[in-house]
Amino acid sequence: MKRDGYISWDEYFMGVALLAAKRSKDPNTQVGACIVDSNNIILSTGYNGFPYGCSDDVYPWEREGSDTKYNYVVHAELNAVLNARGKDLKGSRLYVDLFPCNECAKAIIQSGIAEVVYLYDKYADSQATVASKKMLSSAGVKLRQFTPSMDSIVLDFRK
Repeated sequence: MKRDGYISWDEYFMGVALLAAKRSKDPNTQVGACIVDSNNIILSTGYNGFPYGCSDDVYPWEREGSDTKYNYVVHAELNAVLNARGKDLKGSRLYVDLFPCNECAKAIIQSGIAEVVYLYDKYADSQATVASKKMLSSAGVKLRQFTPSMDSIVLDFRK
């Protein structure tokens, strides 16, 4: 008899996205993403941060001023698409904790991702999110808000 209490695929992949977010060095917002195929195999992950070769000790993390992080940071979703390194993403699902912006929506659509599963929609009323939803819907990308059945999943390195 199999055990009770195991996590669902959605909980597993959203957990991977949240774990990827822990790699972000952004002092304000940490976002993670996980792309999976129809067989529930992880194709790629990503988190928000600077491009390869751009030191997070040199580039700005500031949100306001003349030179901000917004000019340099690669969002988690785009990083996951780029980290796939040419793998076929057609028909895949993207798990991400924060609803994708309009720029990430373009990459999601162009890469063939079929579904976006997101945890929260913090910027629902922003122009970027409204544009994102319009494009994703027009392109036939399924949008689904993840509803967890539990508050947390604990990882314990002491076992």
